[in-house]
Amino acid sequence: MPNLTGPHLIIILVIVLLLFGAPKLPGLAKSIGQSMRIFRGEVKNMKKDDEVDATPSTDVYSQPAAAAPQAPAAPQAPVTPPVQNSAPAAPAPEAPAAPSSDARGTAGPSN
Repeated sequence: MPNLTGPHLIIILVIVLLLFGAPKLPGLAKSIGQSMRIFRGEVKNMKKDDEVDATPSTDVYSQPAAAAPQAPAAPQAPVTPPVQNSAPAAPAPEAPAAPSSDARGTAGPSN
């Protein structure tokens, strides 16, 4: 991309002025400034986080861990599988039928 010289920058500024209008330019510049300030702050925080992560006080991975003596495991009771019943299940007894009632609410056979 060629270098931008004075005349090129003036043309770009005129185009921006025409697109956004003179009253909106201060607000546009303010929002761009706030965005840049937030961006710089986030970049600084990321650099601080990287510096803290790069030099930890104790590095767990650089030294081999000492093997702790382990106690022998206690014997466990043998596990028995559940017993399955090979006999078929007996059918459930049927409940007696409820007496029927007609439209008048009386029970018994209708004639």
